[in-house]
Amino acid sequence: MQATTVLVEGESDRLAVEMLALRRGHDLTAERVSVVPMGGATSIVRYLQIYGPAGANHRLLGLCDEGESRGVARALGRAGLGSGPLDDLGFQVCRADLEDELIRCLGVDAVLNVIDAQGELASFRLLQRQPSQRGKPAAAQLRRFFGGRSGNKIRYAPLLVAALPPGQAPEPLTRLVEAFARES
Repeated sequence: MQATTVLVEGESDRLAVEMLALRRGHDLTAERVSVVPMGGATSIVRYLQIYGPAGANHRLLGLCDEGESRGVARALGRAGLGSGPLDDLGFQVCRADLEDELIRCLGVDAVLNVIDAQGELASFRLLQRQPSQRGKPAAAQLRRFFGGRSGNKIRYAPLLVAALPPGQAPEPLTRLVEAFARES
């Protein structure tokens, strides 16, 4: 069985992918799947050298934000992994970012319940009152809440995935985790 490496932009993405895989019954160790945070999509060239055809020759899958997708596609082509739509190459794209996908999938009220369960609803309400946040949609304010404080994305990614109703997840995450079972 060939090893599979899943390249993700950051630690919050890793935690979310691993949490959804666990919820879907995957044993990543037994399936020889490793989820590797790259510290940003711009580091993909280095990781393709390590895990791609010129390196360990692992089966590669990945997750990136839409804003990074062109650079990821170029890097995959240069590494000899083909060209074409990223999902055909095993890389899934989040519209804005993973948090945006999770907020849309769960809905604002469910995300607020997760924040409340962590005792941070007052902190979120304070952010909403800031002049730069007034009048913005709640989903945009939530993205700012997750991205604005160091460690919030890492803290909340697995909590948001855990809050998903059974069988429900953002499409990019679903397609990525379903790909673990193919050709592994």
